[in-house]
Amino acid sequence: MLIIKTPISCEEIRRMKVGETFYVSGIIFTARDMAHKRLKELIEHGEEVSFNLDGGIIYHCGPIVRRLESGGWEVVAAGPTTSMRMESYEWLAIKNLGVKVVVGKGGMGERTRDACKKYCAIYATYPGGAALKAAKCIREVESVYWSDLGSVEAVWKFRVEKFGPLIVVIDSNGNDLIENVRRKSENRMKELLKNI
Repeated sequence: MLIIKTPISCEEIRRMKVGETFYVSGIIFTARDMAHKRLKELIEHGEEVSFNLDGGIIYHCGPIVRRLESGGWEVVAAGPTTSMRMESYEWLAIKNLGVKVVVGKGGMGERTRDACKKYCAIYATYPGGAALKAAKCIREVESVYWSDLGSVEAVWKFRVEKFGPLIVVIDSNGNDLIENVRRKSENRMKELLKNI
């Protein structure tokens, strides 16, 4: 079982290849559509982001959380959301904020793939439908940022242990597992149609 710990170095990222399964221990940050939009605006205006993503992980997730009597938080569910919605923003986070791992579901596009290759990052998927399992890997809610966006769209800083399994879909060489499968399927379909 490969377990990587945050912050993650470029050397670790370069060793990870498409199709490889791994787990994470350390800090992850959630970010959905509105948080990515705000990140983009801060980057474009040269303003500081109030949390450190350098060598870190962005998880495309809108967690369901419950406030505890102690004042802390309990994460009830933390499944992934569709990553392609963040395609127009993610490359900026990778380039400007030093993000090394992006986690979500469903794959990402050319901009993210190019940023992974150019700035030493990867995109990985977490299994859909496993939101309760993900929540069990969260040991602590360390902080919440941008709560004005609402609890689902806010940025949550989680301390996790053996969070996964995660599958590398885009590696730091620009290889894309989903794109490879799509190409093979198209070629196979062409072969089959020739024989009809």
